Amino acid sequence: MGSKRKVCIIGAGPCGTSALFHFDQISDPSTEVVCYEKSDTWLGLWNFTWMTGTDEFGELCHGGMYRHLWSNGPKEGLEYPDYTFDDHYGKAIPSFPPRRVLRDYMEGRLVKKSKSDLKRFIKWNTVVRYVTYNQKSDDFTVTAEELKTGRTFENKFTHVIVASGIFNNPNKPTFDGIETFPGRTIHSHDFRDAAQFKGQRVLVVGARYSAEDVSLQCMKFGAKSVVTSYRSKPMNFKWPSGIEERPLIKKIDGKIIHFIDGSSAEVDSVILCTGYRYCFPYLEDNLRLKSTLSVYPAGLYKGSLWLNGGNRKMFYMGIQDQYFSYTMFDAQGLWISRFITGTLPSEPKSIEEMKKEEQKWVQRRQNVKDCHDDIDVQADFIADLSIGTGYHPNAPTARAAFHKWEQDKDENIVTYRDQQFKSVYSGTIAAKHKPWFEDFDDSIASFIK
Repeated sequence: MGSKRKVCIIGAGPCGTSALFHFDQISDPSTEVVCYEKSDTWLGLWNFTWMTGTDEFGELCHGGMYRHLWSNGPKEGLEYPDYTFDDHYGKAIPSFPPRRVLRDYMEGRLVKKSKSDLKRFIKWNTVVRYVTYNQKSDDFTVTAEELKTGRTFENKFTHVIVASGIFNNPNKPTFDGIETFPGRTIHSHDFRDAAQFKGQRVLVVGARYSAEDVSLQCMKFGAKSVVTSYRSKPMNFKWPSGIEERPLIKKIDGKIIHFIDGSSAEVDSVILCTGYRYCFPYLEDNLRLKSTLSVYPAGLYKGSLWLNGGNRKMFYMGIQDQYFSYTMFDAQGLWISRFITGTLPSEPKSIEEMKKEEQKWVQRRQNVKDCHDDIDVQADFIADLSIGTGYHPNAPTARAAFHKWEQDKDENIVTYRDQQFKSVYSGTIAAKHKPWFEDFDDSIASFIK
């Protein structure tokens, strides 16, 4: 293909669109960019859908967004440095926005800050079926399908960016006797509305962010009680009346759940908040990341460039456990686009140097003791990723918001969303808002009023 570069971006969620945004800003005439998106809109899981299971084309529903989701982290920790919430809404808004407010903010930046219509790069309702690296020609063959027509086609690309997300392949453990349970059992990926569990006794299996939020959502919308079951350690929050924690499930007998500590509880519904597995079935084996969720998965230089295949022309975005999310995705998108277009200030390192640097980060990640260490790792990772790119996400300062956020949750898990933080870019202190547990209107108009 000579000096001409042709880049394939898989997915038009927050990661893929950040990459598109920065390729558009660089405007390199020798680089062509094509994005394949399996749905008919961008920004991925930030779109609410009532669908679960499979969609109208028989494809697995990608998004697990549920009605009435509010951010569970302060917006000041995931703000774009070149497009603040003040820039978008023209006023101070509270620190913990609902889904629609966050999606509107992301879309506003894509539309208002880009040089042109970014949607021109995207092939909608097009799903990638297979990606293989061609050793002799040093390029990739991408096989894709147009879902509306059923047409399958192949294209050659010099580079591939995997931006299809990590929250689409639910991890579903099984338990002795679960087939005897007469109530509803779902994974949080299929959770759509907490109001469906009004008046019910709910068992939530898991002890991370989704378990925490689904439990609170169910109580907020009228569940009779919630029991959470943890595998290794409890969340240990000061739960509101009606929520309690139990250890791992030992067996299920009808509606009676028996736990390994000898206790039991009768429940009406079970929600598995048991996380996700990395899943990239459309990639050939030597291109496929295989890892458990981590703030720095192994095999990636700068947390982005795949080192185990593809001759340093294969990239992953957004596969880290996330605190800073949008800010991290954007820093990745800029670094990747500059690496591909050769517009970084320094020459690329050798593969040996890249692997040595990658191992330093992997080792640091292995030594983390708690969530605060994870926050520091991710803040430093974003700072490192931004060296020489002209991007100034100021993650080292923004990390303070996440440290305080963790402390606020420990103090009161119900009221942590009512706290106010200060933007590290605009200096604006967030507006006050009606207590989250009492607010049932998550419309944009109501929130920014």
